[in-house]
Amino acid sequence: MERKLYISSAPHITDSDSIPKIMYSVIGALIPAGIAGIYLFGWQTLWVIITAIITAVFTEGIIQLLMKRPLNIGNGSAILTGLLLAYNVPAEVPLWLPAVGAFVGIAVGKMSFGGLGYNPLNPALVGRAFCTASWPVYMTVFRTPPRGGTLSGIDLSNIDAITEATPLSIFESAREILLHKSQFTEKVPDAMQALSQLYSSYSNLFIGKIGGCIGETSALLLLIGGFYLMYRRIIGWKIPTAYIVTVGVLTWIFGGTDGLFTGDPIFHILSGGLILGAFFMATDMVTTPITFKGRLIFGMGCGILTSVIRLWGGYPEGVSYSILLMNLTTPLLDRYTKPKKFGGK
Repeated sequence: MERKLYISSAPHITDSDSIPKIMYSVIGALIPAGIAGIYLFGWQTLWVIITAIITAVFTEGIIQLLMKRPLNIGNGSAILTGLLLAYNVPAEVPLWLPAVGAFVGIAVGKMSFGGLGYNPLNPALVGRAFCTASWPVYMTVFRTPPRGGTLSGIDLSNIDAITEATPLSIFESAREILLHKSQFTEKVPDAMQALSQLYSSYSNLFIGKIGGCIGETSALLLLIGGFYLMYRRIIGWKIPTAYIVTVGVLTWIFGGTDGLFTGDPIFHILSGGLILGAFFMATDMVTTPITFKGRLIFGMGCGILTSVIRLWGGYPEGVSYSILLMNLTTPLLDRYTKPKKFGGK
């Protein structure tokens, strides 16, 4: 029987995954956290999400037409950008704010570099960073308590010295007081009580009965979505693990008030946007390294920057800025962690 030899160019190994499949899988993994946000913070949350998604899709479509490119807004990338942007804002923001953030994320963070696959920074985080820099009060003050919980996740009825709402804000204020006890003598007992309650509120942090941005409060649902993406091999374990472990180790060493190795790493891992960032934004295929070592270094760098901003910076949270800064190092990490060619020196 005659056998034919077919010659073709690489790649020779194909896969059934495509850009739309990947994007909609990530969107699906994020939906449980969004439903929890709507349940915890009310129906205004749904309008924030819808506004961000519609603006992102509309902006991408208009720019594609202006650039005389084929209209391609159905691959899910713009929807994902709008969804992540909405998850990174408080529930009570005016609707123009997520619209502006989604517009900036798509127009400046994505399409100005050529569109999907060419952007050096995560578009959703570009939009969030712009909104935080432009309207910090809207982005950092939380007024809507979750259903069945409190803004802080703890009882502050007897703690008059602590006025901020979210767990990380309370932690920052209480830690500052306890590190400078001589300057805040009268506030020390209240600060100690606040930290004690924070460190015993793991269940609220894990479930999501705390104040925060729309999609970051429920660590449980975010972990379920993240593990689903890992099971599907859409994301790997290297960046999330390196990121979370680094934050845990550094906050355990330096995050306490009684010297080294007295911090509470579990509190920092479950608080803020760490889980959302580690699984859904730091793992963006376009803006993160492609090498094994590069991804580990990337995750560790995100963890170091997040810990530095949380413990010594002016903001109580540092996830967004840490990922954006490490996005800029991706070309260098790919270059200097590139495996040697087979047979090369």
